[in-house]
Amino acid sequence: MMKRKFLLSTIVLTGILGLAGCGNSGSGASDEGDVTLEVFNIKTETAEQMDELVEKFEETHDNININMTTVGGGTDATAALQSKFSSGDEPDIFMLGGLADAQTWEDKLYDLGETDLAKNAIEGTLEGATLNDTVLGVPMNIEGYGWLVNTEVFEKAGIDPASIQSFADFEKAVETIDSKKTELGLDGVFAFSGGETWVSSQYSSNFVAPEFNNSLNETYEAKELELTYADQMKQYTDLAIEYNAEPLESMDYSTSVEELFASEKVAIVHQGNWIVPTLNSLDETIAQEKLSIIPMFVEDETEGKIVAGPAWYWSVNKDKDQEAIDASIEFLTWMYTDEEAMASIINDFEFIPAYTNFSSEDITDPLSNEIYNYLSDGQTVPWVHNSYPDGYGQNTFGVNLQGYAAGQLSWDEFMSTLKETWSEERK
Repeated sequence: MMKRKFLLSTIVLTGILGLAGCGNSGSGASDEGDVTLEVFNIKTETAEQMDELVEKFEETHDNININMTTVGGGTDATAALQSKFSSGDEPDIFMLGGLADAQTWEDKLYDLGETDLAKNAIEGTLEGATLNDTVLGVPMNIEGYGWLVNTEVFEKAGIDPASIQSFADFEKAVETIDSKKTELGLDGVFAFSGGETWVSSQYSSNFVAPEFNNSLNETYEAKELELTYADQMKQYTDLAIEYNAEPLESMDYSTSVEELFASEKVAIVHQGNWIVPTLNSLDETIAQEKLSIIPMFVEDETEGKIVAGPAWYWSVNKDKDQEAIDASIEFLTWMYTDEEAMASIINDFEFIPAYTNFSSEDITDPLSNEIYNYLSDGQTVPWVHNSYPDGYGQNTFGVNLQGYAAGQLSWDEFMSTLKETWSEERK
């Protein structure tokens, strides 16, 4: 999911994401031969599904005890993970958000290149966790994001979402919906949660990726940011600011997704398929009957693209005992190869799988199917915000976007800050 902020909360479960573990930093084998793994998980939106999956795992692995630290709510997940390592409570399994994270933790990461998961990964999906030809993580899933829309609201406004084939079409649709928002019962057209800098960081990928030929590695290695597509960024940003239900710079995730979009008080959010479980918990009809994604027109005025690819990678701590390392790999492999677990990944987690042993025909969630089709048709750009300088997406882009939205920065000042900070960070 996304690089979002969470409030750290530690939950000890009788099993999540793990197999055996012995060695330092909290994991180990008991006198009876039971093994414990410490796992750091940030996918809070699928916590219930993960709990159920672990129960299935433990039915056939009764010597496994797992402690999971999960995060949710308000504190930066990256800082929370760093705190775990600083305290000596190192996890056996933890998650990477891309090349920047892989570089940060490179000295702690086990080479997963010879695992079955790495060998079964869909072509290109390992790029975001591979440094110096070493595979340091395997993809959790594929996620896609962009403008998620309530098609019923569009249709009630007399707009066919499929007819939007340019920015001009999108702008006209937004203005039309705004003119009818009272009769449609809307608080606004957008619920862009600019108060969450992880959302803004993701948003930026739409405009930065094409500058670097849609390559994670080129983005990661770039010394300068030219902002070639700044004009397109300004068009979309100004539109969202003007027609947001509340001030864009202060709107949070809960207000955006759970209060406004799920209750059909807005027509558009900037999110991804990870919100499907949340929507299903509130009103299943939205995700099943009314949810779609509209691409952004950046590189080409009439060829739209969404952002899609692995958002998160599972990694294994190489400083643990070999028993813990082997057990960690065994669990992750089970998660994506056991028939019952695979069915859960598709049906319960609503994940788009990143491995070739799954069938696309098994994807039941309509939005996930739509995203998979964009990916298959080559109409996607990668999650390049995870290849920015460390912290840049949230602390530089996200924070300064808030300043621009609040009228504290001009657009030129915003652009200058982005360029100068990138250059300084990449010296």
